[in-house]
Amino acid sequence: MATEPRPEPPTDDRPGARTDLGAEPATDDRPEAPTDHRPEAPTDPSPEPTADHQPEPTADDRRSGRSAGGRRRRMRELGARTSDVFQGLGSALTTPATPGAPLLADASSRWVRLLPYVVALAFVAALLPSTVVLLIGDYGVNGALAGALGTAQTLPLLLAVARPLQAWWIVFVADVLGALVLLGAEGGRADYWPWPPTVLVGYCALMVALGLRESRRALFGVWLATGVAGYVLEAFRPAGYTSIHTLLLVLSGVLLLLTSAVRARGDAQRRLVEQETISEAERARRTLLEERARIARELHDVVAHHMSVITVQADSAPYRIPELPEAAREEFTSIAASARESLAEMRRLLSVLRSDGSEGERAPQPGLDRVQQLVEATVRAGVPAELRLAADLGDVPQAVDLSAYRIVQEALANVVRHAPGASTRVSVRADDGWLTVLVVNGPATEPGSAVERGAAGTGHGLVGMRERVRLTGGSLDTGPLPDGGFRVAARLPLAPDPAPPADPA
Repeated sequence: MATEPRPEPPTDDRPGARTDLGAEPATDDRPEAPTDHRPEAPTDPSPEPTADHQPEPTADDRRSGRSAGGRRRRMRELGARTSDVFQGLGSALTTPATPGAPLLADASSRWVRLLPYVVALAFVAALLPSTVVLLIGDYGVNGALAGALGTAQTLPLLLAVARPLQAWWIVFVADVLGALVLLGAEGGRADYWPWPPTVLVGYCALMVALGLRESRRALFGVWLATGVAGYVLEAFRPAGYTSIHTLLLVLSGVLLLLTSAVRARGDAQRRLVEQETISEAERARRTLLEERARIARELHDVVAHHMSVITVQADSAPYRIPELPEAAREEFTSIAASARESLAEMRRLLSVLRSDGSEGERAPQPGLDRVQQLVEATVRAGVPAELRLAADLGDVPQAVDLSAYRIVQEALANVVRHAPGASTRVSVRADDGWLTVLVVNGPATEPGSAVERGAAGTGHGLVGMRERVRLTGGSLDTGPLPDGGFRVAARLPLAPDPAPPADPA
């Protein structure tokens, strides 16, 4: 395939051509390599790189590129996290956790609540003169400047009882300024840098107040700022001074850690007590619902059953008894109507007992429009009663309407039970924004009343009346009459804020 006339050796002598073609570098010991291994090179130059055509990246190049990109991405993520951390620290250092609530404010004893102020006042009383004397005598600071620094470094301990983070800012700035003042002081008897011993004691007391109140992020920010300030001031330490900034950093860190752990334990116990209180309330509520459900079952199984039997017997009596007089038929019809109404009231009561009180009743409540039916039922029960109901009562609120109906109902029921046969007068009228309900009965005319038997009532009916009147903002007057009768008078407001009611007549 290769022939002698082909002049390959001159091509091999040109190093530039072989470099441009991207082939392996030739040496004098291998003159035949281009001819033997690349016979098609002169006829197919397309795959060989030129100045305008760069070689494809290798797998190593792609891996190194991905590694470089991954490193850049991780650096960006690290920078973002670092920025978030410093932003969070800045926010924590400028936002107190619960400003205004003093330490031990929840204590039941007044002396315990005053204890933090007493301790803070004792620290101020001990440290303020000691700081001033130390700055003047041992560090050679001017008297006025020493007094100002001592006040700024110790007096905020009183503020730390309620606002420890704000107090720390004042003390921290005062301590740093005090260290700068010591650089120009002429004293030489004290050799502690950058914090005098009194500053060390006051700062540790401040760390206790901070640890008991602020968040962990704020505490870490305080500790970090303390360390940074100490190590920066260490660079300016005068000759002959002993550095104690590491001691302060360790002490402050230990105090912050211990006090924050105590506060976390207290918070956990408080949450546990709250959870137990909630559980106890839920248990009591569940017990109440179970008791109400039991009462509802008993009412349904006993009372409702007997009322249903009465209704059926009263409705079927005209068909079961032949030649029943018309008056008796009307009486049975009245008994059946009263029994059905009682059943409806019983069902409404059962629905209330079976519910958890989260939603109101859907059935319509009775009102003054049904007072006449109450009076008629009382007359059928053998009690002569008359009703005086105003033709135009105006706009009666729903609560007042229901309360007035219940008061009349309970009063008439008491007359039937305790004064059978007594003449009764029911009056309902509206005047000057008040609804007046009056039920007056005379003495009992039939034997067998509760008064004659010597049996006293439970008084639950009167209690219910008073509660209904109280909830509507009215007044109630009840009591016996000189002739042996009884009187119930209620004044209920027709407007939200009516004038004070006068004594019922």
